[in-house]
Amino acid sequence: MITEIAQIDVLPGHEDDFEKAVAEARPHFLDADGCHGIDLHRSLEHPTRYRLMVRWETVEHHTVTFRASDGFARWRALAGPHFATPPRVEHVVSVLAPPIGSPRPPEGSRWTE
Repeated sequence: MITEIAQIDVLPGHEDDFEKAVAEARPHFLDADGCHGIDLHRSLEHPTRYRLMVRWETVEHHTVTFRASDGFARWRALAGPHFATPPRVEHVVSVLAPPIGSPRPPEGSRWTE
């Protein structure tokens, strides 16, 4: 399981419309093969900055499968007009917890300390 983190800066005054666009696009993510959830966070220090967090089974589920889908095209059509700059995207894995669905880690492992 990986998490896509997209830092998205939106045009000033577009915050409400962007949030509505993401809410409308949410089902396109959730219907995508390999997607395990989506959330949107807004910065307190920079109110036009957001972090879109999407949990994917693999990086390829995001970069290959989803990006080639109609759902991705719809997401960009809905949200793209509000972007101030292109999103900055990276993929991360948790280092503090075992992946969801993994067997319980052995006692004394870094995940149980």
